[in-house]
Amino acid sequence: MAVASKRIPVPELVPVKRALLSVSDKTGLVDFARALADRGVSLVSTGGTRAALADAGLAVSDISEVTGFPEIMDGRVKTLHPNVHGGLLAIRDDADHAAAMREHGIEGFDLVCVNLYPFEETVASGADFATAIENIDIGGPAMTRAAAKNHAYVTMISDPADYAGVIDAMDHNEGQVPQELRKRLAQKAFARTAAYDAAVSNWFATAIGEPAPAHVAMGGQLSSVMRYGENPHQQAAFYTTPERRNGVATARQVQGKALSYNNINDTDAAFELVSEFDPAASAAVAIIKHANPCGVAVGDTLRAAYESALACDPVSAFGGIVALNRPLDADAATEIVKIFTEVIIAPDASEEAIRIVAAKKNLRLLLTGGLADPRAGGRIVKSVAGGLLVQDRDTGIVDDLDLKVVTRRQPSDQELADLKFAFRVAKHVKSNAIVYVKDGATAGIGAGQMSRIDSARIAAQKAQDAADTAGWDAPRTHGSAVASDAFFPFADGLLAAAKAGATAVIQPGGSMRDQEVIDAADEAGLAMVFTGMRHFRH
Repeated sequence: MAVASKRIPVPELVPVKRALLSVSDKTGLVDFARALADRGVSLVSTGGTRAALADAGLAVSDISEVTGFPEIMDGRVKTLHPNVHGGLLAIRDDADHAAAMREHGIEGFDLVCVNLYPFEETVASGADFATAIENIDIGGPAMTRAAAKNHAYVTMISDPADYAGVIDAMDHNEGQVPQELRKRLAQKAFARTAAYDAAVSNWFATAIGEPAPAHVAMGGQLSSVMRYGENPHQQAAFYTTPERRNGVATARQVQGKALSYNNINDTDAAFELVSEFDPAASAAVAIIKHANPCGVAVGDTLRAAYESALACDPVSAFGGIVALNRPLDADAATEIVKIFTEVIIAPDASEEAIRIVAAKKNLRLLLTGGLADPRAGGRIVKSVAGGLLVQDRDTGIVDDLDLKVVTRRQPSDQELADLKFAFRVAKHVKSNAIVYVKDGATAGIGAGQMSRIDSARIAAQKAQDAADTAGWDAPRTHGSAVASDAFFPFADGLLAAAKAGATAVIQPGGSMRDQEVIDAADEAGLAMVFTGMRHFRH
């Protein structure tokens, strides 16, 4: 049942006379507390926060002086007390509340500064279950929510980045904080506790192996506000989650314009793809346009891999994203900057490469510090009208699969290597996906078509276009291996691939017409391998 409002007018300005400070992140704490004290604010604090302030020479009361009770149970219980929460929640202009405060000796808090135990960081460090549990904050969220609820009278600060703004507001309002700022800080505080609880609940579900919790929450921290979303009439922002996965969210932007919504989406797709390739085995480059690869290749060097990837579809590569699985070197950088590129993302870069890229001032260079682990689990979330679709990340790796040759002809060693390469790339191509590969480089890619045979034809046409542009005698689909992200429902798609020149095929299998497709492959002299795993990507 809803609680009726007493409809007491909210003060426009509220003076700050007494503050409660209890923080895990002590960034800027002493300077902020000193600024409050200099403005006549009395300070109350807890545990380590109180010790830090006292060591800095500030007069500060211990929370136990307020509660009349010591901190107990290893600090689990210290602020959960009526003298604290009464001081946070009391409606100062309500006669009954004021009488209760007088009767019970409760003094109000005008400002609360709380940030929470570092649960997300603790989990990210690989802490065990018991340690993670101990880093679930209880008193902090309770005080945060209480103060934010009572923002009519209390200024709630949950982020050290807001210290300066509060002091500035007090200086411009004779020690008082305006209602507008109190509301903005309250909203931010509620968002923080929501994200914190989401991190705890999602970790807990994973820890106990619960695949579909009764409730799911998603939380993130604002990283940047975009000028617009996919289109200029849409607003957008980028939030980072507690997940520690190398990629666009962890990257340091060395130079270039701010990333757009589409930049981030495409760059994520590019880096996830290139992370499939072991840098110790070979250099790898993926060129992405509109979240689909237009060229992927491996080579002895990044430059060689880039040149092979670019040859697959040089027209589409214009204005694309380039992802590398090794640190960007000068040789590769020199080649990449020859055409217009939106973003380069790599684990690192040499100083010389950074100087070369710097000549293109609008080109974004992102350095992630490492590759994403393609075998690491995680959750993928997609919004639909009125709900969320949540699934595990696709961690299927072709090298881990039990491949089955289903045709009379066995693939050659080179064909098998190219088949695996093609299937690895197909995992990152929008369905229906067809990928031709020859000698460790994509020769043609068909993506996102409603019919699989159309994807096969488009990929072959792309290969022919590339051959015409380069002046080759024949497209590189001749003698290629081809991958399909899902089974061929009819033999027509496979025959289209054979017509394009493919000599070997890799696909999941599992169609009612598998035998028909196998027979067609045998008749065409193709080698065909079943993976038993599908890689739809919508």
